[in-house]
Amino acid sequence: MASPVILWFRKDLRLDDNLALLKAVKSGRPIIPVYIKTERPSPYAPLGAAQDWWLHHALASLAEALGEKNSRLILRAGEPAKALDALIAETGAEVVAVNTNPDPEAIAADGSIAETLKKNDIAFHAFEGALLHDPAKLLTGAGGGFRVYTPFWRALNQHAPPSPPLDAPKAWTNPGKWPKSETLESFDLLPKKPDWAKGFAATFRPGEKGAHERLKHFAHSGIKGYAVNRDLPGMDGTSCLSPHLALGDISPRRIWQTIKARSGHGPSDEDISRYLKELVWREFSYHLLHHFPELKSRNWNGSFDAFRWETDHKGLKAWQRGMTGYPIVDAGMRQLWQDGWMHNRVRMIVGSFLIKDLLIDWRTGEDWFRDTLVDADPGSNPASWQWVAGSGADASPFFRVFNPILQGEKFDPDGAYVRKYVPELAKLPNALIHRPFEASLAELKAAGVSLGKTYPHPVVDHKAARDRALSRLSQLKDENDQPVKKIRHE
Repeated sequence: MASPVILWFRKDLRLDDNLALLKAVKSGRPIIPVYIKTERPSPYAPLGAAQDWWLHHALASLAEALGEKNSRLILRAGEPAKALDALIAETGAEVVAVNTNPDPEAIAADGSIAETLKKNDIAFHAFEGALLHDPAKLLTGAGGGFRVYTPFWRALNQHAPPSPPLDAPKAWTNPGKWPKSETLESFDLLPKKPDWAKGFAATFRPGEKGAHERLKHFAHSGIKGYAVNRDLPGMDGTSCLSPHLALGDISPRRIWQTIKARSGHGPSDEDISRYLKELVWREFSYHLLHHFPELKSRNWNGSFDAFRWETDHKGLKAWQRGMTGYPIVDAGMRQLWQDGWMHNRVRMIVGSFLIKDLLIDWRTGEDWFRDTLVDADPGSNPASWQWVAGSGADASPFFRVFNPILQGEKFDPDGAYVRKYVPELAKLPNALIHRPFEASLAELKAAGVSLGKTYPHPVVDHKAARDRALSRLSQLKDENDQPVKKIRHE
């Protein structure tokens, strides 16, 4: 029997549209599927504790899927190079096959591992599959990276459309002898006491089967009306596929093809286009990360480096706990605690509140989301935070400060979202659900609300906070000694 291939799973926990698996099958060699648990910080590890929970269940799903193919998932823990060396010694493998993580840190780590393996005559084969395009290849007419989203979207959609996804292989050759495996429980990925993730499973089913179920449901029931419904957090109007994409339970090519196929079958062209543009925002984020690897730690627009942030421990804690006194902000932060996920429109609202009402550095919010989101992503996370902060590529200007009251009334007009996640306000009428601090004592009493006791007073006055933020912005100058607010993103 030929020497086996070590199929090293990372953030590609699926069999469908898995190029490394398909290439390994085509080689005819026995395949040994492996997952190596690494500790943070590592480009191969989940970004935070919430994503650890997802990883546990996604690995269980992958192991089950492999078992249905008469295969196994071998689990190891430790530094990847050492774990691979041990597996190679135990199995006689001469090839390691992977799907590339588009994170520059992961690409660099792969390069180091590949170089070490090469010295020992072990081949390291890497394949694309985490994105619709290669960030190094989709370039402007001038040969550089894109800085603005719209031309990036046009270039991908019109000139570099994704290739079709490939179905999972039906069978492959197993090794004559399996190497030993650690247990999933030994990875210690799940929270214990308290079990802060106990509500996650009510919203999500991690793993490939759960991803395809969610895609099927969305494609047939959710995509129609998406262009409008996507902004309404009180209804199930989004795909909720982002966590599945983050750890590779499903490929973006599979999503692209499935949604494209719905054209002419119910959803409007605008529904489909709007969703695909959201999928491509993830691509744009990785494009930015490729050309600016310090995206999570440095301002894309260096003019913001001199911005004076506040150190507001009390405000930060209130924001993290969902106790700011602004219902739409608090609902979002409590959804994060309960579900490990937050509606995209509300992410923008809570991000604006942290950055512009509290004047807390966007990197603090980015760190918090990395640890608490099941869909934490090294590209989308920092790109989106910098978009809200105004410091990113093609960003919303800093002087665009979301009013949390008006945002709540516009996108949660009947208060359904706030009532679900801030139940102490549930009995307030629609006219007051987003502004309890304007209710009379009689109205508060009738709703069972006592400000300062059952629900907090606002931690800041929004109008004063907005004025403070704009005053702070006015102190910045760009490279031409012009106010930053006059910068145009063209």
